[in-house]
Formats: sequence, C-alpha cells, structure tokens
Amino acid sequence: MTREEKHEWILNATYEELLKRWRNSPVGDKMFKNDDGFYKLTMDSKKNHLYPGEAVRISKKIGFFG
Repeated sequence: MTREEKHEWILNATYEELLKRWRNSPVGDKMFKNDDGFYKLTMDSKKNHLYPGEAVRISKKIGFFG
C-alpha cells in the first residue's frame, strides 16, 4: 500500500475502524510507519467530532484484541 493509499484509507475510515486497527495491530504494522503521526492525529480529530459518550461506547465495544 502506497503512502497515498494509506492516507486515503485513514481519511475514509470511521473512528471505530481506526481505533480497532490501532488496538489490534501487531508491533511494526506498516500502517503506522513513516506517517508522521497522521494516523493518530486523524483518529483524534474524528474522536473529537463524536457525540458525548460515543467514544467510550466504541472503546468498550472493541475492547482489546477483540
């Protein structure tokens, strides 16, 4: 996946999809390599646009390694 393709996927993913990938990716996942924090910044931005309590609901739904 090229850098442009990664950025496109990140921009089009929902907060839930981003969080799930963040929590369940193995160490060294190429999605997070050389992105200058783009993934985390985008995920945080999407989180800030959720309704109050929605981020907690999503977090509990995903859990860790689930």
